[in-house]
Amino acid sequence: QVQLVESGGRLVQAGDSLRLSCDYSRRTDTRYAMGWFRQAPGKEREFVGAITLSDNMSYYSDSMKGRFTISRDTAKNIIYLQMNSLKSEDTGVYYCADRIRSWSGPLSDGASYDDWGQGTQVTVSS
Repeated sequence: QVQLVESGGRLVQAGDSLRLSCDYSRRTDTRYAMGWFRQAPGKEREFVGAITLSDNMSYYSDSMKGRFTISRDTAKNIIYLQMNSLKSEDTGVYYCADRIRSWSGPLSDGASYDDWGQGTQVTVSS
């Protein structure tokens, strides 16, 4: 059963903004953090950013800092990835993931996450 559900991906033009959502309401155990990753065609999975749930602090890959923002709706158990000034190189499948333990390694390490969504496709046309 899928525990994390991403949505919001679509075809956009370069320079546009887009907001992705990750519904984690099906998860019943306590999580330390939620992360966003992406995978472009022919490339390895890449860390986008993460948010720690105890204090809602967000962290970003240096290459995305300033353009991408992670936020959270605690009532709905949804996290969002707001992406602005999109570029063609932002094209890829975007995944959300959750992590239970705080001591599993850096937030940027995908191997430290426990569960993943199925992804949502973002295509940026130039």
